Amino acid sequence: MSTEIKKEIQLEIAHVLFIDIIGYSKLSINTQHAAVEEQNRIVRGSEQFQRADAASRLLKISTGDGMALVFYATPGSAGATRGGDRPRA
Repeated sequence: MSTEIKKEIQLEIAHVLFIDIIGYSKLSINTQHAAVEEQNRIVRGSEQFQRADAASRLLKISTGDGMALVFYATPGSAGATRGGDRPRA
């Protein structure tokens, strides 16, 4: 029975990114809207976002003036073993 349970458990590694627009509440309503649209355009235009979204390996949570992005992969996958696409020293 314990082998059946182990087969059902699948480990995943997640990288969580929180983004927030500093000074958002001090902006005019029109500027707030434009700032959120620009933030969404920049994030959605990134290669990492597009790749993870296309592979259904991304959770997107809007927070009004920001967002939380959860990129996840199974251990041993390219993104998990390479550490994603972060710059190397």
